[in-house]
Amino acid sequence: MTEYSRMVKGYYTVTGGVLGVSAPNAKIIALPFTPDFVELRNLTQQATPATHSIPYAWWDANVTVTSTTVRDTFVQVNSSATAITYDSVVVGGGISTFTAGNIMQLGARKQVVSITKANPAVVTVTAHGLSSGDVVVFQGLNQSATTGMPLLEQIHFTVTVVDANSFTIPWNTNQSEYTALSGSPSGAYMRKVLYPYLYAPGQCVISGITLGTTTTIDTASAHNFVVGQEVAFRIPNDFGTVELNSLPNSTTPGSPIYGYVIAVTDYNTFVVNINSSNYSAFTNNVAFNEVPGTSFPQVVAVGDVNTGGVQISSGSVLYPPPYTVPIGTSRVNTINGPAIQGSFINNSQQGFIVGVGASVNDTSSWVGGSAGDIMEFRAYLHDATIPA
Repeated sequence: MTEYSRMVKGYYTVTGGVLGVSAPNAKIIALPFTPDFVELRNLTQQATPATHSIPYAWWDANVTVTSTTVRDTFVQVNSSATAITYDSVVVGGGISTFTAGNIMQLGARKQVVSITKANPAVVTVTAHGLSSGDVVVFQGLNQSATTGMPLLEQIHFTVTVVDANSFTIPWNTNQSEYTALSGSPSGAYMRKVLYPYLYAPGQCVISGITLGTTTTIDTASAHNFVVGQEVAFRIPNDFGTVELNSLPNSTTPGSPIYGYVIAVTDYNTFVVNINSSNYSAFTNNVAFNEVPGTSFPQVVAVGDVNTGGVQISSGSVLYPPPYTVPIGTSRVNTINGPAIQGSFINNSQQGFIVGVGASVNDTSSWVGGSAGDIMEFRAYLHDATIPA
């Protein structure tokens, strides 16, 4: 049957993990449906087989096996460069599906070991398990009752991974009101934001503003703006540059001040067409004793039609969906069908996850491959499952 069946295919490059030594990072694949069958091919290992590699894996929502553990992902394992055996992975360690609701979901708490006074700040979390582009949120960042970095709490930060135990966040902590964290302060935790772009472009906390004939904005997480986007600013007095705020407008009272994005530099930097040469300077060096209850400086998308949607042209997808632009990639399509790229797009996600589980009988073989491997996936949602 094919009347309602859905199928997709795609490719990605594995991050993290060393063949036969350590597990890769988990991979989330967002789709316009929740699949009931997924197959995964490691094209790198199929071309050049190596011991402990898994060249092929598949998962079926209707099939599990039970021995001492319940298993639901089935794999081919290269027991040597020339021999293949068959095995399986326990539930949750291999391929699994997910559906993200319209509220923020967070991963497990992980202890923050330290945060440096630097620009950008360097965060140490032992075995953080993150990839560049992931989004995190902090809590409890006090070194003592009167020192620490509490202003970083509750802000969504897009991370750039340095190594297995450290990453940077796009924020300048090398300022007088910040005290470096060290020694794993009690109550200092990091949590991964599991599905950070449920709405796009959403809203972003501003980490820096460069004044001039045009105005450059830096954000703490991926802004997902495109050229032509209309934006508004909400900046509390403590942070300066309040002249950017959309109301009041001293020239035309009651008329909001909006800006248009005229250039996108990267995932967290863009330029608007506002001449801010004579505006007050921006600062995020907010006094420690003023932090509790502080509202953050934000930039938000406004308006109804900002870009006219995604263009359909020769060679493009026939009905291109709106997209997001996290770190390290040019674009990631949302799960929406053709739509106007207006101020906010509902991007509640669903799809499947390639986990970090190893095969049961060869614990040095991971279903997700190892760093640099090229993976091809195919995912299906069938009309029906016909019993035998």
